[in-house]
Amino acid sequence: MPLAIFALTIAAYAIGTTEFVIVGLLPTVAADLAITLPLAGLIVSVYALGVTFGAPILTALTGRIERKPLLLGLMALFIAGNTAAALSPSYEMLLAARVLSAFAHGVFFSVGSTIAADLVAENRRASAIAMMFMGLTVAIVTGVPIGTHIGQIFGWRTTFWAVVALGVIAFLAVAALLPRTLSRTAPARLVDQLRVLSSGRLLIVFAMTALGYGGTFVAFTYLAPILEQITGFSAESVSLILVLYGVAIAVGNIAGGRVANANPVKALAGLFLLQALVLLTFSFTATSPVPTLVTLAALGFLSFANVPGLQLYVVQLAKEHRPGAVEVASALNIAAFNLGIALGAWLGGRVVDSALGLGATPWVGALLVSVALLLTLWSGALDRRSTAAPQAA
Repeated sequence: MPLAIFALTIAAYAIGTTEFVIVGLLPTVAADLAITLPLAGLIVSVYALGVTFGAPILTALTGRIERKPLLLGLMALFIAGNTAAALSPSYEMLLAARVLSAFAHGVFFSVGSTIAADLVAENRRASAIAMMFMGLTVAIVTGVPIGTHIGQIFGWRTTFWAVVALGVIAFLAVAALLPRTLSRTAPARLVDQLRVLSSGRLLIVFAMTALGYGGTFVAFTYLAPILEQITGFSAESVSLILVLYGVAIAVGNIAGGRVANANPVKALAGLFLLQALVLLTFSFTATSPVPTLVTLAALGFLSFANVPGLQLYVVQLAKEHRPGAVEVASALNIAAFNLGIALGAWLGGRVVDSALGLGATPWVGALLVSVALLLTLWSGALDRRSTAAPQAA
């Protein structure tokens, strides 16, 4: 892989840490700010919504900016947002700071995915995208548990100061390793951007992304309370369990990129099926420590394995159905990932507040992933039909 992709991976690591570290800190933040657990869960949803709406709009607005200066500006925005989070005196200010960081997140991954794909041969594009997203997975392996541990000892604000330091390192990595000249498509016209949302084929994939990726977050957002209140682990053990979960994610991300290279639809169908089954299983194993650890390892493997295939698939379909707005389609899929996170976190909060309780979050997430599986099978059938039509002609 070119060194430029590793620069993107380092930046993705910093962004992934700030996005997911809040999951391990929800009980700590809720206690410090005197808010309920579902309100703390909205910190996850608001960040994801910031990415959802910021990614496509800001990607379109920044289309004429050269890629390297754009990525450097995004990392500067990331540093500013996390600094504001560390200094936030109230719950409302923390939400605003998270949205600011989310704007940088959305544009970075939408632009970064296309850069990573263009830097390698066509048959390695899914692997290149997976390598960039590896920053997210490594963040979950190391950044999230370490950040959680720091927050439990020194307070959650210290964790955000640590994230600011990661942002500075990422800024320097992008400045040093990314080439000065990077290819980019011509900025999409407004009509091209709107036409992306008018494509039924792309809308199906966006829904696959939101439901398939977001289904896990119904339970993952509240993983710390589940482990402490249902399984019976201590708060200190949660950090170690997050390491196990993150290692499984890292392995799954690599495997997902490899299996998606040849046929992303077939790979996604199998991954979604397994993901739904494991989430359903977690509903029964969450009460026992050892089965919980085994189930979480499997869930971690599957939760990010679908990312490279989903991103590759949307780029493939955009080149076929909306060739004038491939980057916008990529940005909208990044938005769909985060819309899924927001939906999953919000739905998880509603389940926690209801009579169902924490223990129901895994099987509710399994229902969302099952819908994504059905959409994947439908999209694959449409692909085969469109391929068969010209052959018959």
